[in-house]
Amino acid sequence: MQRNTSSTSLFGEDTQQQSGENSTSRESISDRLFGWRNRLLANPEFHRKARRNPFMRFMARRRARALFDLCSGFVYSQILSTCVQLDVFKLLQNGPLDSGAIARAIGLDRDAADTLLRSATSIKLIENRGRDCYGLGIHGAALLANPGVGKMIEHHTFLYRDLADPVALLKREQDETMLSMFWDYAGARQQQSNDSTGTEPYTDLMSASQAMVAEQIIDTYPLHSHQRLLDVGGGDGTFLRTVAGAAPDLSLMLFDLPPVAEQAKLRFAESDILNEVACHGGSVFDNELPKGADVISLVRIVHDHNDDAALAILKACRAALPAGGTLLLAEPMAREKVGDPATDAYFGFYLHAMGRGRPRTARELQDLIAEAGFSRCHSLKTHLPLLTSLLVAKA
Repeated sequence: MQRNTSSTSLFGEDTQQQSGENSTSRESISDRLFGWRNRLLANPEFHRKARRNPFMRFMARRRARALFDLCSGFVYSQILSTCVQLDVFKLLQNGPLDSGAIARAIGLDRDAADTLLRSATSIKLIENRGRDCYGLGIHGAALLANPGVGKMIEHHTFLYRDLADPVALLKREQDETMLSMFWDYAGARQQQSNDSTGTEPYTDLMSASQAMVAEQIIDTYPLHSHQRLLDVGGGDGTFLRTVAGAAPDLSLMLFDLPPVAEQAKLRFAESDILNEVACHGGSVFDNELPKGADVISLVRIVHDHNDDAALAILKACRAALPAGGTLLLAEPMAREKVGDPATDAYFGFYLHAMGRGRPRTARELQDLIAEAGFSRCHSLKTHLPLLTSLLVAKA
């Protein structure tokens, strides 16, 4: 009897050992394939043969183009920035113009204008219509429909300066960056007056793109099913005014820094919305949020903060909501395991330059939301996840 037990025990150990070996074997095969692939791609002779092989030539050219685009990306962004600064797209919105007329309108000599026009044509910002005439390209036309993107392109001047030495930026060798000075929330909180001078630049920038984000939320979540919405960090109220058009019976509340809340009051007074509106000034870190709302929105707020500050914001929202109340968290979210250029690359470096915050996955955000006291958190897919994703949680 004892021998049988021992035999069973040994059999179990053998099985576990074999299972471990199989797991190691599987990982080893994966690692070997990974190493083989990279050795192949790092071999110049392989690339020469791929370019000459008619069946592999297309792939070789595509890889070469992708690598070239990575090397040239900064130049492309500067061409785009130049077109925005010189109002090239607005100039062409009524139809094509000849290069001479474009050069005179944007204040460049013919050689410089030709360089810009040919460059912008190559990345589809404008289009050569023949006879030395140029009109809007597919990307340039799309930018006219999204003025918020144009504002961000102008704002990127700060980001480009911070990225002049990316290694120094990652090592945080600079005491202050252009973006950290621009997004100086702490300094704005210390202002005791209603002077909005220090908050207007970032309030205007956020407002420019807020309407597009609002449309994504409205199309994804039925806000009209609620009675009162509190938008925390609501800026000048662009999000709430967009919501008002879709839910005219919804009462609206806004909470932001006192100078920003004053700007919002003026904007609401100038609008023609019929919703009941109340604007509250304060800091989410220093003051309690106003109560009375059955749904609270955080639109592109949490990713601007480190984990401790983000958790404090979420706890403040939980304290302001009644049992069964709803939290809407909307922002660009990183993808699990696989990097995403919009969140991990763009927002990753952008927030690093700001000096706080980071792109988080939906799972990471859900963990923070749960730690703040919310339950039943789930994600809803928007039409443009690149712009924003949405999490819904219950108090």
